[in-house]
Amino acid sequence: MSAAGRSVPGVLRAAVQLLRRHARVAFLTSLAATLVNTVPDVLRQVLVWDDPRVAAAVAVDVLGFATALVAQLWVTGALAELPATGRSAPAGALRRGTGLAWRAVRTSPAAVLAGVVCGGAVSALLTVPASVAALGLHRVLGPLDAPGVGAFTVATVSDLVASAVTLPFLALVLVLTAAGGRLSAAPAGQ
Repeated sequence: MSAAGRSVPGVLRAAVQLLRRHARVAFLTSLAATLVNTVPDVLRQVLVWDDPRVAAAVAVDVLGFATALVAQLWVTGALAELPATGRSAPAGALRRGTGLAWRAVRTSPAAVLAGVVCGGAVSALLTVPASVAALGLHRVLGPLDAPGVGAFTVATVSDLVASAVTLPFLALVLVLTAAGGRLSAAPAGQ
């Protein structure tokens, strides 16, 4: 059971229900973060465009993880008030989201892990087939090795779509887990 008195599946269901009820606000907030994150995401790939070293591919992936984490924390903070008000709160979102994520991990690591796994599975379903078809398996798993611009664009767009779709789900899992049963009060982490 989570701190909210819900089972882990209950937290996931509640996050999906909130996402459906407030889809417009949640997805627009996520899209804003995704578009901002796309700039460093593309730049990190371009910097090693024709570098065949595995070390370069790993460095690019580590940087990508870091920028994605910042986007996730920002979306979490921006959606912290969504359950209570139906609105996003972008001002101070990164700090608020970091606090919420930390509290959620301490409160129910199982709920957070389940949110990451479910969101990751959806993301993989949206990105892997398109990226493999466009770039080839060897470029998805290893260095880009100078792919065609069209293939790179397809892979980038699939990543953008996956991020925009999955960021708000995990954000709401974190918000619900961190807030416990106090959703009518000010969200935790502020």
